[in-house]
Amino acid sequence: MKRVSHAEAWTGLADCRHCAIRKTVLFAGLEESDFDRIHRPIDQLTYPPGADLYSQGDPAGSILTIRTGLVKLTQFLPDGTQRIVRLLCSTDVVGLEAMVSPRYEHTATALHATQVCRISAETVKELACNQPKLCEDLMNRWHRALNDADRCITEFCTGPARSRVARLLIWLCERNQGEQYELFGREDLGALLGLTTETVSRIMAELKRQGQIVEPKPNLLECELSSLEQLVL
Repeated sequence: MKRVSHAEAWTGLADCRHCAIRKTVLFAGLEESDFDRIHRPIDQLTYPPGADLYSQGDPAGSILTIRTGLVKLTQFLPDGTQRIVRLLCSTDVVGLEAMVSPRYEHTATALHATQVCRISAETVKELACNQPKLCEDLMNRWHRALNDADRCITEFCTGPARSRVARLLIWLCERNQGEQYELFGREDLGALLGLTTETVSRIMAELKRQGQIVEPKPNLLECELSSLEQLVL
């Protein structure tokens, strides 16, 4: 994995007033006057594919909202084995544990070119003390993260290999409103689904031959949702 320092990542002060996804992110319920009380800036950072936003065990000082891109959360065991436990897309929040824990519990890695907005956890806590709507939104984000984690366990890591692959492709298609989307490497697919890279590659090739997915360009997918859904019934 590639580590990118904050100096290497492109950094700029976020323009929250003109943010295109303002109404769907963590601070959707805040007014301009609330942002006026923030003395620490909200930064925009851009990470290339393969770069770590932070590593498991790092001091948890910031919370990040994904503007664009795709991020994987990986947990490493003492014996060196690793497992992708969750994927996060646009508008998702990364590093929520910084609200209650001194250390990050996963390694967050960009799978695609990813732009995030970063704000210190202390600032979020200060705002939450005066904004009940923000507290409610934080709870909803926790609940969504828990549901996504449950889905990874129950849908992506159990059942026949073809069903696991189909469920993941359907989930990604739903997250991208049914449009074309960029996939990621077969090795990461296998790490998320609990399958070997060879098994994932074979199933993807079968789905393409059967017309259930179309790949106009490498890793750019279009899905036949009705056909894929038949694989998970």
